[in-house]
Amino acid sequence: MVASRKEAACVAAQAHLESMGAEALGIAVNMGDHDSAETIVGAAVDRFGGLDIVVNNAANPLAAPVGSQDAGSWQKSFEVNLRGPALLIGAAVPHLGISGHGAVVNVISVGAFQFARGVSIYASMKAALLSVTRSFAGELAGQGIRVNALAPGPVDTDMVRNVGEGAAEHMGAQTLLKRCAEPDEMVGAALFLAGDASSYMTGQVLVVDGGMHPH
Repeated sequence: MVASRKEAACVAAQAHLESMGAEALGIAVNMGDHDSAETIVGAAVDRFGGLDIVVNNAANPLAAPVGSQDAGSWQKSFEVNLRGPALLIGAAVPHLGISGHGAVVNVISVGAFQFARGVSIYASMKAALLSVTRSFAGELAGQGIRVNALAPGPVDTDMVRNVGEGAAEHMGAQTLLKRCAEPDEMVGAALFLAGDASSYMTGQVLVVDGGMHPH
C-alpha cells in the first residue's frame, strides 16, 4: 500500500506495482491531517486483511534560517514530520501486534546528527522522530512489534532537488562517496529493517549516508 498527498502519483505507483504482479493500493492522504492515520490503516486492513509493516517516509523539508522562521513553519513541519508518523504507528499497533512479524521503519535523516544549517526545523523533527523510535520500541517490544529508524544521507529525489539549485550536488560532495544516493540504494536497508533478517533489532538507527557522518 502506498499513501501520498498526490493522487496521480498514488495511482501511478499502484499501477506500477500491479504491473509487476503485486497486489497494490494507492490512496491520497496528507500526513498532516488529524484523521490520516486511521484512514491509511483502515484502507490497508480492508483491502489486505491485516497489517505487518509500517514505513514512515513522509517528509516536509522546510528550509528557513534562524530569524526567518515563523510559527506556521514549525507547526507544518511538526504535523507531517513527527505527529503524523507517531499517530500512524499508534493506529497500526492493534494489527501489528497480531501479525507475528510486526515492524516499523521510521525514515529520519543523517541531518538529525549534524549541524543542519538552514534546515534546523526539518532536522530537529527528524531527531525527535528518532526519539519516538526508541521510546516506541521500548513500549511495543512486549507486543512483538519492532521499531527502528533508517537515516539516509543525500538521496537524488525531487524533495532534495527542490531544496534549491545545486543543493543535491553540494550535499553529495560532502560524502566520502562524493555523490548522492539513488533512491534504489535505500531499498536494501529498508527491507532489512522491515524483514525477519533484523528480527533481533529494535530501537536502533541504521545510517546509510555514503560516509557523510561517522556514527
